[in-house]
Amino acid sequence: MIAYNRPDSLSRLLKSLNRAVYSSKDIPLIISIDRAESNGDVLTVAESFSWKHGDKQINYQEVNLGLRKHVLQCGDLSQDYGSVILLEDDLIVARDFYNYTSQALSFAESRPYISGVSLYNHKQNVLCQKQFSPMEDGYDNWYFQFASSWGQAWTSSQWRGFREWYKDQGVLEASDDLPAYVSAWSEKSWLKYFIQYLVETKTYFLYPKIGLSTNFGDSGTHVQESNTDYQIPLFEGVEKQYQFSDLDSSKSVYDVFFENENLNEALGVSQEELTVDLYGTKHNPQTRYLLSSRKIERDVIKRFGRKLKPRDANIIHEISGTDYFLYDMEKAGQLPDSDSDLAKELFYETKVLYLREVIRLARFLVVKKLKRFFS
Repeated sequence: MIAYNRPDSLSRLLKSLNRAVYSSKDIPLIISIDRAESNGDVLTVAESFSWKHGDKQINYQEVNLGLRKHVLQCGDLSQDYGSVILLEDDLIVARDFYNYTSQALSFAESRPYISGVSLYNHKQNVLCQKQFSPMEDGYDNWYFQFASSWGQAWTSSQWRGFREWYKDQGVLEASDDLPAYVSAWSEKSWLKYFIQYLVETKTYFLYPKIGLSTNFGDSGTHVQESNTDYQIPLFEGVEKQYQFSDLDSSKSVYDVFFENENLNEALGVSQEELTVDLYGTKHNPQTRYLLSSRKIERDVIKRFGRKLKPRDANIIHEISGTDYFLYDMEKAGQLPDSDSDLAKELFYETKVLYLREVIRLARFLVVKKLKRFFS
């Protein structure tokens, strides 16, 4: 696990690790602490922690590595141990996290299209801060071309593949293949490089349908204020036998923009000819057909509403409306009429919104902004 300057966060994560269920009493725990001028309290927490399930090792770095180098160094431990589960200190894990991860890594070992395993399950599209959930297809997993940083695991071969690719990388340049939100991350980020690796190699992270880890958003080097924006429900069962889908049998396969890669089947067009853009974050489509929430001057073939959840279900079930449009990009057309507006989108996202709550929230945000301005 990775720690730096949050002793309370580290203590909370360690407690959740001791509460978890394990298949043996020989599980090594490595606590890697990045060097800082004043994080002796973090080292004290690590040293005083009694690990009940195997040997404990503390690696207190000789110099400050920074997050990117620190994560890469910890990922390299997979070469010594055969696999590694990597947890940052602002997480906690479910009791069944080790069982899930062991089964997922074993499943992934013989499937080269899987480049890592996530313990976290996204409930929000981080590119545009809107609700997200994968389609339910009867399996315990889904596939996502977006690497996880809130609880993740790799086999030695998965990590080695990334490292081979990474050694030839310079500074990551912005491109249409990568969301602008991701490209804009600082060079301290290891995650944006792994995401680019997934895109270039056309591989995926295997994600759970219900979380085995969750993020507290504690304030720290890369988080200004504590928040619960990315908190998700944790699985509370133990010793489950997980049912994983192969890529070909999964109905829950998503690209780096959080878009369903299988919607072409519902539309009767080939995957190569279709760009899916329900969230409106792709701005340079190169395919003949575009399925988008944006209004553009192209020929509209079909129209869909935004009433079902998740968003892609509206396409599969052919829900009528004027929220999503299937365009023929090779034919000119007029801007389509639409009844979509900010209020409609907001109500879709929040279910219920009361005026008194809106007023209270607006007042709170104004006061908060004023305090920041005058502080």
